[in-house]
Parts: sequence; structure tokens; C-alpha cells
Amino acid sequence: MQRPILEVSHLKKYFDVRGGIFGKKVGEVKAVDDVSFTVHEGEILGIVGESGCGKSTTGKTILRLIEPTEGEIKFEGQDITSLNYEAMRKLRRDMQIIFQDPYASLNPRHTVEKIISEPLLIHGMNKQERKSRVRELLEVVGLSSYHASRYPHQFSGGQRQRIGIARALANHPKLIICDEPVSALDVSVQSQILNLMESLRDQFNLTYVFIAHDLSVVKHISDRVGVMYLGRLVELTDKDKLYDDPKHPYTKALLSAVPLPDPDVEKERIILEGDVPSPSNPPTGCAFHTRCPMAMDICKDIRPSFEQVEVNHFVACHLYSDPAQ
Repeated sequence: MQRPILEVSHLKKYFDVRGGIFGKKVGEVKAVDDVSFTVHEGEILGIVGESGCGKSTTGKTILRLIEPTEGEIKFEGQDITSLNYEAMRKLRRDMQIIFQDPYASLNPRHTVEKIISEPLLIHGMNKQERKSRVRELLEVVGLSSYHASRYPHQFSGGQRQRIGIARALANHPKLIICDEPVSALDVSVQSQILNLMESLRDQFNLTYVFIAHDLSVVKHISDRVGVMYLGRLVELTDKDKLYDDPKHPYTKALLSAVPLPDPDVEKERIILEGDVPSPSNPPTGCAFHTRCPMAMDICKDIRPSFEQVEVNHFVACHLYSDPAQ
């Protein structure tokens, strides 16, 4: 097992809800509510869940693009939760992000060369070195050096995302947060980008936190998978364990909706009743109990702890909790 590169402990991110003419605080949205996990060097950790479950907020909070409300974030053993601006700026050479929308994340007024070289300029690389590095990165992500003088509107969605990946790689990072990087792309292009990202991981010993809502995509690229619901992790284990033997009722429902390529194989579909509760007014006890087909009385009042039920398999569900605790 490689050493931990990222350790997230009891991470919370709450957003104030304000109202009235004086903007008084009237509530809060619990976007991320007590999330803990570890990512090892060279690993790809997938985080999956429905829209609004807190996946992207978790990723951006790890990078401190959004400041955490509570909790601890360690990168290579260093607590970065309270680092000042200058220290965090230096650290971001090692921590980067690939954004979801390749159309919105690239400045349309800048050439590809300027887009990719911007992080190099911020960290002090001279003009000639920047020019050389940009051309090298374009080749690495499957584009050509002559693309450097073009503008984003001259590229397809898949090519734009390759440019975004090149920008993320510019300063030789160790950890990359991938915020749904293929969700805006066609299926055929998705596989090309996923294969590229896997190849880059092996080539540069990268570590990814891969955020997605598509379980098929997560299965393709991840080593371990964490399932989020309403700001909380409900299950975390190795990819094969999760897909072969899911424990949490929410995970089972998500997997039941994934289509199988074999038309002769029938799969029971688990239909969840009701809507996802509001993160500004989450249910008491287990957040999933309002939709869970296996909910018990205890689920309404007591929040289940996130604990190990098998080797490297963590679940937050009273079905697997020790009644003696």
C-alpha cells in the first residue's frame, strides 16, 4: 500500500441562508456534513452520488477554493486547513483541478498557449520555458504544438477538455481533483478522455479524486469508490467490492439503475420513493431514511456511524451497526 497523500477528517462545509432586508442568517445549507476518507499515492478514488449530494463542494473544499466550516485536510501529512494565502498558493503547484465544463472553464479571449501557461507564469517560469512546456503538454494530451496559437472556440468539447487537462498538468502536480470531467462529453469521447487520464496517471504517478454521477464511468477508472448522499459518505470500498456486493440500500438502488449490455440478463430495479430532502433541512437520524425501503425505527432518530463492516469496506447504515454500541 502506498503512503497516504490526502487525509480528510470530519470535513464540513455549511453555507449560510440569509433573508429579510437586513440579510439576517435564517438557516444553513449543509453541503458537506462530516466526511472522512484517505487517498493513497497513485490511487484513483471515485466519489459518486446524485446531483446536489455535495461531491463537487467536497472537491473544491479539499483544494480550499471554498473554505471549510470544520474538519481537517492533510496533504502529504501537512495540515493545510488553516494555511495562509501565500503558503496555499505555493502548495497549489501540487494540487490541481479539472473542471466539469470544458466550454466554461477556458477563457474564450485567450489563446491555448496563454491558458496553459498561466499557472506557469504565476509560479515564476520564464517566457521561453513556458513556451516549450506548453508545446510539450499539448503533445502529452494528444494535441499538436500548432494548436497553441488557436482559441477555445476552434476546438471540439473533447479537445477543450484535453486543454483543461494540460493546464492542470502544467506544474507537475501530485493530486488532481477531477470534477465530473467527462459529464459534458459524448459517450465515445468520454472513453477517450478516461483512457487518457489513466495513461497520464501511470506516466506521471498522479493521484486523482474523481467526482462523477455516472456509476459506469466511475467503475471504469476508479480503484476505490465512495458513495455520497446529502453531504455524507454512506459507503466506501474497493471498486469490485462495491459493484459485486453493495451494502448500503442507497448504493444498491443506484447500481440497480445502471443498464447492462446483455439484453438477456434481467436485473431487479430498486425504485426510490420521494425526492432528495433539502440540505438546508435534512432529516433527523439517517439522512436516507425518508426514501429507504429498509428503514427501521432507529433510522429516524439516530445517525448511523461510518464504520468498517468488512476489510476495507466502510458503511453508514444501522443494518450493519453493532446493537451493543
